Amino acid sequence: MNAFYNSVLLRRSLPPLAAIVAAGLLSSCSTIPSESGFTSLFDGKSLSGWRSVGAPADSYRVEDGAIVCTPAGRNLFTEREFSDFVLRFEFKLEDGSNNGIGIRAPLEGDAAYLGMEIQVLDQKAADTNKWGKLRPEQYHGSVYDVFAAKRGALKSNGEWNQEEIFAQGRKIKVTVNGQVILDADLNSVTNRAKILRHPGLFRERGHIGFLGHGDRVAFRNIRVKELPHAEKDNTAPDGFMSLFNGKSFDGWKGLVGDPKKRAKMSAEELTTAQNKADVLMQENWKVIDGALAYRGKAYDNLCTTKDYADFELVADWKIAPHADSGFYLRGSPQVQIWDPHTQPPKAGSEVGSGGLYNNKTNSAKPLLVADKPVGEWNRMRMIMVGDRLNIFLNDQLVVKDTVLENYWDRSIPVYASGQIELQAHTTEVWFKNLYVRPIGAR
Repeated sequence: MNAFYNSVLLRRSLPPLAAIVAAGLLSSCSTIPSESGFTSLFDGKSLSGWRSVGAPADSYRVEDGAIVCTPAGRNLFTEREFSDFVLRFEFKLEDGSNNGIGIRAPLEGDAAYLGMEIQVLDQKAADTNKWGKLRPEQYHGSVYDVFAAKRGALKSNGEWNQEEIFAQGRKIKVTVNGQVILDADLNSVTNRAKILRHPGLFRERGHIGFLGHGDRVAFRNIRVKELPHAEKDNTAPDGFMSLFNGKSFDGWKGLVGDPKKRAKMSAEELTTAQNKADVLMQENWKVIDGALAYRGKAYDNLCTTKDYADFELVADWKIAPHADSGFYLRGSPQVQIWDPHTQPPKAGSEVGSGGLYNNKTNSAKPLLVADKPVGEWNRMRMIMVGDRLNIFLNDQLVVKDTVLENYWDRSIPVYASGQIELQAHTTEVWFKNLYVRPIGAR
């Protein structure tokens, strides 16, 4: 129970005169007493700690201890980023108010898609079709365009509402005026179109912000409590399966040719070839300090023993200077890993990791360089549905809704399912925290 509701209980226990005084104090003061573990994001006087993006600096202003969206208002973000947290705030709507709470959002781009937007909307205007007929996922408290919130929790326009947004891993819960109106698991999204349109659902961290449309909305008493985001190496998070146990090659095999060659082999030929490939794998790949490390001089990729169709793949990796590696998805090359700082032929032309290196028709280069310095661990998150990919590198979107082409036969799409491979390119590379989450049918 938060401090606001504790104060209500306190007033009920006071003598009549004291209760009247307490009521007067509460009505004249917008400051909620401190709550354990919470930090204020707004000092009530200035926009210190906030940054206006994509709009004039005066698109939000401070009035009577509240942040107010002006007619020029668009996006206002915290300077800090947050991962798992509880966000609490009060807000007041007017007739026709439309805004949103961006969470785990980047500063640039549409936060509703590249991050997440928890909708802020005047229900009265929505019900009268001011914006046309809305979908359920567009009403107040919804994860915009993805999960629909329950209606009926908002107070009348002009009154202050209390809201809490809980975000931990893939769990998102929204409470308004004491009512839980949304309790969602992001891993339950299986619609291919939504997954590709909303890559931000899978971001681990980002900014908190207000996503305005020029309508007046007031926010105050904005505070956040960061939740632990501890992770144990090679231990899969909820909804994922671990591909590597940190100790052995269980679940892995050596590479036998390419998909076309394997398809032509008899069962006996394939078994013989696989046994030979597994011996080579043991020679060139090692488990060192809880990581899969490549130390060989042959092009012998490490492959999963299982095939995967649509999936989300998480992988941590690091490389030596000038190294070259990557991921084959459904057995098709390749999501690139390399040293972007010394690989290109001239300075200023750096191309980062994460690109679809063997694409010819569709984009092959990543959107930006998001690699950490050589020798540091990077995290890559690949979401593959159909033949399309969204890829995050160190929580930056480097590939957006891009087709992975079939390297082995460019006349057809990439195979519908296949093994995941860690590329061996004769240079040193390490992998750990390899997790996969199969994505169901539409």
